Amino acid sequence: MEDVFVGSLMSSPARSVSGDTTLREAGHVLLDHDIGSVVVVDDDWSLRGILTTTDFVRVVAGEKAWEPSTPVAEVMSRDALTTTADAPITVAADLMVDTGHDHVPVVDGESAIGVIAAVDLAAYVSTVRAPHPSKR
Repeated sequence: MEDVFVGSLMSSPARSVSGDTTLREAGHVLLDHDIGSVVVVDDDWSLRGILTTTDFVRVVAGEKAWEPSTPVAEVMSRDALTTTADAPITVAADLMVDTGHDHVPVVDGESAIGVIAAVDLAAYVSTVRAPHPSKR
């Protein structure tokens, strides 16, 4: 698998929102596209963070009462672990296993160009179905 690269399995372009997008709006993006994360970018597509379904669970289960109108920037994961499109998929898989993250933004410099998800890696090795990068 050293000769298979993140760029061949990642979803690109990544579904994205800005930091001032509301939780409700971001939730609709996740539901409408049947995905588990959105990257949070600025106007230049520079990665500012990631918002995952786990972040939503943390919001709901947390002690502070968040409003649906809360900006994504207040609850997103800011220090997102990243990889590059030319990294072997084993690097992304190891990163996910080591950290427990299911979604890793793919960057070119500071720009978010895609997302590789655990489900993308599972689909690659699955005999049930082929990977479908545009789905994540």
